Amino acid sequence: MLRNEPQAWDVETDFLAIGSGIGGLSAAITAREMGLEAMVLEKADQVGGVTALSMGEVWVAGNHHAAEIGVEDSVESGFRYLKRLSMDYGSDAAILNFTASAPAALRWFEDKIGLKMMPIRGCPDYYYQVSNDGVPEGRMLEVEPFPGKSLGDWAEKTRLSQMPYGMTHADIDEGGGVANMIHWDFAKMAQRIENDERCLGCGLVAYFVKGALDSGVNIMTGAGAVEIYADGSRVTGVRAQKDGKDINIRASKGVLVAVSSYERRQDYNKTIGQQLELGTIVTISAVDGANFRLTGPLGARTARVPDVTSLGFISPGEEDPEGYPMWRSALQIIGQPHIIVVNKAGERFGNEAFYRSFYYKIDQIDGLTQSHPNMPCYMIFDSQARAKYPIGSILPGMDWPEGLGCIADTLDDLARKLGIDAAALEETVATFNEGARQGRDPAFGRGEQPWSFWMCGDKNNKPNPVLGPLEQGPFYAIELKRIGGSGIPSAGILADEHGRVLNWQDEPIPGLYVAGNSMARMETGAVMQSGISNARGMTYGWLAAQHAAGQPSDLLAKEAERLGL
Repeated sequence: MLRNEPQAWDVETDFLAIGSGIGGLSAAITAREMGLEAMVLEKADQVGGVTALSMGEVWVAGNHHAAEIGVEDSVESGFRYLKRLSMDYGSDAAILNFTASAPAALRWFEDKIGLKMMPIRGCPDYYYQVSNDGVPEGRMLEVEPFPGKSLGDWAEKTRLSQMPYGMTHADIDEGGGVANMIHWDFAKMAQRIENDERCLGCGLVAYFVKGALDSGVNIMTGAGAVEIYADGSRVTGVRAQKDGKDINIRASKGVLVAVSSYERRQDYNKTIGQQLELGTIVTISAVDGANFRLTGPLGARTARVPDVTSLGFISPGEEDPEGYPMWRSALQIIGQPHIIVVNKAGERFGNEAFYRSFYYKIDQIDGLTQSHPNMPCYMIFDSQARAKYPIGSILPGMDWPEGLGCIADTLDDLARKLGIDAAALEETVATFNEGARQGRDPAFGRGEQPWSFWMCGDKNNKPNPVLGPLEQGPFYAIELKRIGGSGIPSAGILADEHGRVLNWQDEPIPGLYVAGNSMARMETGAVMQSGISNARGMTYGWLAAQHAAGQPSDLLAKEAERLGL
């Protein structure tokens, strides 16, 4: 290991977490509760990271809240679910470690910091009815509304998001789901926001910020980690920069890297994630691949799993809080009735209501022509969809923004404006419409997945919540672009069951830990499931700090012995 320690330390602590999302905060809280001095470094001026920008879902198989609502589940079932769907791109040990440890971590934080979570009723696993170990509800959890005022001066320093953070998933479902936003209880949302009651990702991370503050964690914002120090045998600290000045921070028990992923770096997207010209909808400028730059000089090993490219579009004239063009995800929109997606040949190419299937088609390469046959692609919808469903931030009844896509009275005219085959588009729509009127999609099976109904469906639409014909002009089209979605990367730093970073000899690097989206997704392999990202951040932060405090978890060994693995 290299030796690069400074001549003097400016600050000393026991445990240092880099990044203030759920991974870094959970680790710092755990370290404090185990008697260590703990510190969190955050490059941005606000804490919360990508966790705050998420929908706040936490996926835990065999959790006690599921049992409270009568759902039969277990760690073993969760292990089988992820193992089956990982397609062997994951690690059995990592899958078992996560599923065995997450329920214990959940209970620990509920006991220690007053985390309050509840099941998202009616929310099935992605692959419920595909895998025998999928459940109809209970694994997906969300927080009860968090009183933001209890953060005191840190209320303004804790990140909010563009998500409807004044609503719980239960509130959204009661209003008819995402498709029926115009029927939501906006009075309740306004009251929550006025009272600073935070839900979704904003609420989830607020519980952990409060827990860190109450535990005595030292949180330093506006301080970006630049270099990790080592004495030749173990990691010893970090060089950070704040207000243009170096700060050398000694961390005698360990340094944890939890800085999310790399979506703001297009060169990393292309060379590490293999995604071209990636836009982004819920990440911040601090998410720039620092996990690789910080751990690489120490010999950290990287790993990558198969993953999808998401789709979205830019809303003209809209910017995020940092001044970047506002990207809107197409994930839920394209699965709603009266909406399809076609390629430049004017043909559909997948099940738009189940993104894990559909989005794998985006980066497909035709080896005969060396082209991406499904890019560019276009979201096509009619006036029924326009009248009933939000298209990003454009609600029914609002004027259509100038410069967003194109509009035509007929499908033929729309195709000509897009430069795609008009006859093919008309045939595609006619075929889709015939099945949609019957509630079927013989071509791609759209409308057969229970999760699609929960995520995209309009409960009032018959005979199928995600299928409806395109037959009322004028017709609309928006070209969709690749986006990164949520800061959940395909590549990350490889770690062991304690969150210790591994080198290229598969040996742990003493004193160096990783958690959250900075860590390679060996617990999931080729699958992703909403809520796993937040759950693994919480769990591996908890595991890493226990190890750094000299009290490593033995849950993996116990569960492996119990299951005979």
